[in-house]
Amino acid sequence: MNQRHPRRIDADAQAIHRASRIVGTQITIASGALALAAIGAAFIFVLDQLRPAEVAEVPRPGEHKIYINTTEALIGLIVVGILAVVIAGVLSALFTRRAVSPIAQALRMQRTFVQDASHELRTPLAVLDARLQILQRTLTPNDPTTTTVSELRADTRDLINVVNDLLLAADTGNEADNTLTSPLAPAINHAVEAMRVLADPREITIRLDVDGNPASAIPPTSLQRCITALLDNALTHSPDASTITVSVTTTGTHAVITVSDRGSGIRGIDPDHIFDRFAHSSPPPDASPTRRSSGIGLALVRDIATRHGGTIRLVQTSSSGSTFELRLPLR
Repeated sequence: MNQRHPRRIDADAQAIHRASRIVGTQITIASGALALAAIGAAFIFVLDQLRPAEVAEVPRPGEHKIYINTTEALIGLIVVGILAVVIAGVLSALFTRRAVSPIAQALRMQRTFVQDASHELRTPLAVLDARLQILQRTLTPNDPTTTTVSELRADTRDLINVVNDLLLAADTGNEADNTLTSPLAPAINHAVEAMRVLADPREITIRLDVDGNPASAIPPTSLQRCITALLDNALTHSPDASTITVSVTTTGTHAVITVSDRGSGIRGIDPDHIFDRFAHSSPPPDASPTRRSSGIGLALVRDIATRHGGTIRLVQTSSSGSTFELRLPLR
């Protein structure tokens, strides 16, 4: 587990340093502009004071005059201005990096804690689910506790899914392996078949349409997790006895995966923020109380897609349904 931390920490540090460079550059430009404006004003003032009549006057007894060569003065002011800009840039870079260091440390500690805690929780949750499964098999159909045990297993699976999402979200800082080539259809089909377990009891049909055999550099497990998250979102907002369509096509140098539902659409949240972590839209009026969302799934899809050179966007949402589009580069 700890062997993955250095690359993730480096990614966090690079993001923080990139932000500090941007802020430092902006501060340098502002400081340089202010310094040049002050030097320009000083030069204009000096020129204004150099009146020809005063220059030709003979100094009075005890009076001293200083004669300035305007060309040399201009060169000197330019040199001073350049030095001021350089010094401002160096100081702003140092101060900005020092200011953002606590942010990088906090981000590193947050990711490390989330990943370590997720790993520690996976095992006891898996054991709990296994024990509930054994108990469920020993119960007769007429046992009054059968329903309660089934609900406990469903709750346990929800917890396992949340922990897996947290683990993947904390681990998305690792560099993607762009040398991998994987066909998309098997992972997508596996995700569809897995989600039919939740769709069939509600008489929801998941239709899969794959055009050709596109391949990409995204690992099959990551792609399966993306499709699972998109289908889980679609199931959450779909009414019973409706249809969810998953289509895979190719356009140019990208594979395009769309997931469309016929639900009530994204409500109660700005669609531009639907991919933010822990973002929640309002549930549909006929939503089942057992359908819960951790608010991590769509954010995880965005992180995975970005890591592998792809994009995810909400194509459209209305009272007649929503469509999400996942684009991945072809290999």
